[in-house]
Amino acid sequence: MTTLLKTLLVAALAASLPGLAAAADPTPADTKPAVAAPAPTTPATTAPEKKPSDGATARQSTKLGSVDLTRIGDETAQGKAVQAKLQEKKDKLQTRIDGKRKQLDKLRAGIQAKLPSLSPAQRAAKEKEFQKKVEEFQKLGKQLEEELFSLQEKETKALYDETERAAAAYGKANGFAVIIIKKQLLYVGSDVDAQDVTDALIAAMDAAAKKK
Repeated sequence: MTTLLKTLLVAALAASLPGLAAAADPTPADTKPAVAAPAPTTPATTAPEKKPSDGATARQSTKLGSVDLTRIGDETAQGKAVQAKLQEKKDKLQTRIDGKRKQLDKLRAGIQAKLPSLSPAQRAAKEKEFQKKVEEFQKLGKQLEEELFSLQEKETKALYDETERAAAAYGKANGFAVIIIKKQLLYVGSDVDAQDVTDALIAAMDAAAKKK
């Protein structure tokens, strides 16, 4: 669940949010006001204070948020509901598999008990019958596995959509340039204000869930 959610979230947010380089200096160089020269009558006793450039100011104010997706899945109400739903489905499918396996074991034991009294032709027929049952069991196992995966994919996508909405809303409301997955964050420069927004997103998602 976590791997899929990571892939989708990174791709979606990286495509939808502006890059840091583009946000650093939105004003074209030729439109910036020039600094007026000091009047001739002003004594040059001290050097004028050097102000940071527009680009430097923008870089210093860049806010980057990170979110722990494991906590989103484990701690949000929606994440807990998804886990419970998937576990319930898995348990039901496992019960079906166990029942079929017991039937298969019983059939095998019955055939083995009769083998000494069977002719070669009868043995071949019984072995063929058993092999067919084994193939049916394997086919059922694959079918149920795909059924569980399909449900997992559907529920994970729903959790991703809600996480994306919460991240976008929180990011825009609080001036973040980008919100990324925490484990993808390898380095942050000193001119970037990096914050873990996981707690805020969990609270926002739970609040939104209560309104539904």
